[in-house]
Amino acid sequence: MGELKELVAAYKARDPAATGTAELVLLYPGIRAVRRHRRASFMWRHGFKFIGRWISQRTRKLTGIEIHPAAKIGRRLVIDHGDGVVIGETAEIGDDVLIYQGVTLGGTGKHTGKRHPTIGNNVLIGAGAKVLGPINVGDNSRVAAGAVVLKDIPPNATAVGVPARIARIDGKKTDYATEVDQINVTDPVQLELLNLRTQLDEIKDILTRLER
Repeated sequence: MGELKELVAAYKARDPAATGTAELVLLYPGIRAVRRHRRASFMWRHGFKFIGRWISQRTRKLTGIEIHPAAKIGRRLVIDHGDGVVIGETAEIGDDVLIYQGVTLGGTGKHTGKRHPTIGNNVLIGAGAKVLGPINVGDNSRVAAGAVVLKDIPPNATAVGVPARIARIDGKKTDYATEVDQINVTDPVQLELLNLRTQLDEIKDILTRLER
């Protein structure tokens, strides 16, 4: 019951739509998925792997959230909405993490052993973000919506884009900095492409004038 109270409190703190405790416990897929994962993980660790997988797959059908029973999840994980969330077998998630819908903590298909990400404490991963491979996302970091993370992210950093690049560290802007939130993010790769296009237009203009 202690963990359930912590989960309910975490959802109330992070989700403005969360109201009553009964609604959260009975209707929120993120809470159901995490609680069922605890059972699946217990079975997996004690040698009942088929049962663990069965619970995991049933949970996916019920909630739209797939968590491998071997994944390690910390306390107070909030999965907002949750549909399409996938958490791989060797993924590790710290405490007080917030994950939005469509997030994948997956592998790249090129590794054996540890194949999935390690997520630190107090990390936010935006909607549709993909964090792939045996990489580390440091404590207090933010991954913007739609980002594809293929390399380590240091603590207290913000990552945006495809592939993801660091926009902030310790609250200070980097060369690829933007004001990052869940929706209004600027892809640094897109900015570079736009800059190249501008330069090409300028070159074309110069050549046109020379021809005249």
